[in-house]
Amino acid sequence: MFDKLYYQERGLFLQSFHPAAVLAYLFVLLLLSLLYDNPLYLLSLLLLLALLIKGVDGLEAWEGFLKAGVLLMLIVMIINPLVIRAGATIIWHGPVVPFLGRLDISMEAMYFGAAAGLRLLVIMSIFCLYNLMINPDNVLNLFSRAAGKSVLMIALSTRMFPTMVRDLKRIREVLQFRGVDFDEGSLWERVKKYSSLYNVMLLSSLEDSMEIAESMQARAYGSGRRSVYSRRLLRPRDFLSAGGSLLALFAAVWGLRYGCGRYDFYPVADVLIKDSSTLVALAAVLFYLSVPLILSEGWKNCRFLKSKI
Repeated sequence: MFDKLYYQERGLFLQSFHPAAVLAYLFVLLLLSLLYDNPLYLLSLLLLLALLIKGVDGLEAWEGFLKAGVLLMLIVMIINPLVIRAGATIIWHGPVVPFLGRLDISMEAMYFGAAAGLRLLVIMSIFCLYNLMINPDNVLNLFSRAAGKSVLMIALSTRMFPTMVRDLKRIREVLQFRGVDFDEGSLWERVKKYSSLYNVMLLSSLEDSMEIAESMQARAYGSGRRSVYSRRLLRPRDFLSAGGSLLALFAAVWGLRYGCGRYDFYPVADVLIKDSSTLVALAAVLFYLSVPLILSEGWKNCRFLKSKI
């Protein structure tokens, strides 16, 4: 289950972008999710993220993020009306609680809690897309010249969790082949079985660390100037994606300057669509952010576009 949460090379078009272009694109998405207050805008970003995650075959991994996000959304929707009393539309008059006063629940407070939960769901989806779309080794290699030792530490740390999950699964299967049943016996007996499992995994981790150290020594790490075996080149698809990200950011800033994307929840909630400029600004931002999806479809169906990007 955990192996679906981190990057797996599938040879997909959306996984072929330069890491700098992907980071710029995801940064714009994250920035817009923090700047926008209008639930319509946040919902549109979530739908765009759903299409992108589908494009990298990550719907199964996204399901786990959705479950956690929806649960947190419900918690925020429950807690927020109990502590925020700014709404004008009271839908339930509760009892008087010491130190808190009367628990009056307003529709605006519930609405704000739902929008906050939706924003949280969008942010979680962005990180899910990051895990599925970009190879972490390529990201670390991008910054390796500026901070080589720090990047090495981050690389070793980020690969630790997927490596431990893979080793744990492998060691468990080996022990099961030897007749160890982790589901039978008393609680103490199962604890002893799992303790032996973790002892083997600890020894395996120590052996792996020695192998990594020997590999670094064989490659003369730290003996001189760092060399690069392969470089990732910027291609037209990367420039188009980065350009679309910048244009989306400019369109969003222009829209926010004129109130498009902003939303007031208190004391009375605004309407979602104030005028036509609300939809125009949203359509412009979504169009520019859809450049990777458009290029992906062109890669599949248009030979001319495929040869150019």
